[in-house]
Amino acid sequence: MNMPEEDPCGQLIDHTHVPDFEVRLIVKISLTVIYGVILLAGIVGNSVTIQTTKVLRDKGYLQKGVTDHMISLACSDLLVLLLGMPVELYSVIWFPFSSVYGNITCKVYCFLFETCSYATIFHVATLSFERYMAICHPFRFKAVSGTRVVKLMICFAWLTSVCVAMPLIFAMGADYPLKPVSGRRSRCNTSTSYHLNGNFTLCTSLHSKWSAFQASIFSAFAIYIVVLAAVAFMCRKMMVILMVAKKGTITVKGQPGNSVTSEMMKSSSSETKSARKQTTVFLGLIVLTLAVCWMPNQALRIMAASVPKQEWTVHYFRAYMSLLPVADTFFYLSSVVNPLLYNISSKQFRDVFLQVLRCHLTLEHVNVEKLRRAHQNSAARSTAYKRPLISMKRNSTANRQSSFQTFRDSSDPVPMASQQSDMKVTVQVTSGRNGVSESEI
Repeated sequence: MNMPEEDPCGQLIDHTHVPDFEVRLIVKISLTVIYGVILLAGIVGNSVTIQTTKVLRDKGYLQKGVTDHMISLACSDLLVLLLGMPVELYSVIWFPFSSVYGNITCKVYCFLFETCSYATIFHVATLSFERYMAICHPFRFKAVSGTRVVKLMICFAWLTSVCVAMPLIFAMGADYPLKPVSGRRSRCNTSTSYHLNGNFTLCTSLHSKWSAFQASIFSAFAIYIVVLAAVAFMCRKMMVILMVAKKGTITVKGQPGNSVTSEMMKSSSSETKSARKQTTVFLGLIVLTLAVCWMPNQALRIMAASVPKQEWTVHYFRAYMSLLPVADTFFYLSSVVNPLLYNISSKQFRDVFLQVLRCHLTLEHVNVEKLRRAHQNSAARSTAYKRPLISMKRNSTANRQSSFQTFRDSSDPVPMASQQSDMKVTVQVTSGRNGVSESEI
């Protein structure tokens, strides 16, 4: 007896499932509370981060180029929260079904949100590249350093993110979600009653621009993967160089074809090495954060671009709606976690961050701190120099003769050299510009 085969087209969603694109009330309330906490933490954290980086730059602890990168990154995170979260709460969570007048709002929202989101990715890439050149290729670093080059890199990050988001202006809009895609053939009869179109239009991909929507989503996902892989590669190379430099020498190869190699001492200070290591650790944490927080959102986008909505099965639709609140929550967390990573990777940044948060700044300029250390070291050396080299008792002639006899009968062929070896002069050279050594958070 043959079992009747199950009709695959019978598992597709129809117009009766369209109201289910609106999440349940308990999910709405939960997301509103969670988004409120994330929004408050993001505004405070990124705003204080901007002020903290400015203080560290003015006090000589942070280079201007690194400061510009960090401020621009914090601004992109703020824009993601301020532009994306309130609009999503209103238009996607609470009132997802809009009228035809929401078409322009949908396009502008999708474009701005995508631009600010990918600006964060490209800022991480440019900051990583700048630090990679400074640590791994210090002699070529002059070509990519300076205020003008840093501004060009930041402009490149924003312009590239605009180019990535541009296709969404044409591909997104207010539309009935189950309209058949133009020019796409389906095995199933997707004819749907459209008498509810006026009341059930979503901010979704337009049925007439399906190819543009797919191209935009898949290309953006490829850029996301490439940037993460590139930053991970640069972080690994920087850690290798820092581990080699920790031994005190670096190997310099000769011309191609010449097997002669030489070693030279690394001239950077311990503060510079520590700051560079903190920067590398921070970039590694950012890569991990972007991988964890962005991946659910990227999976949600891939699901939306792989199959048109009128061809979704019931199980596919339920999986999409279950992943939606999780993906959005993790995505917004990525815009809040950067200030936390700054505080974890640098104790100095954490101290100044708390001072700015309390509105009680006590940080002194780096030159003042170095001058105080120099005076302390000078006083310590002056006290050491005042100590007598040979202690003799005036009232004991026998002890004096015995002391001199000991030096004469010593087996050391050069007794005076052994005395002079106890006196060491230490010369410390600090390289820097305008009295400020290179130190970056």
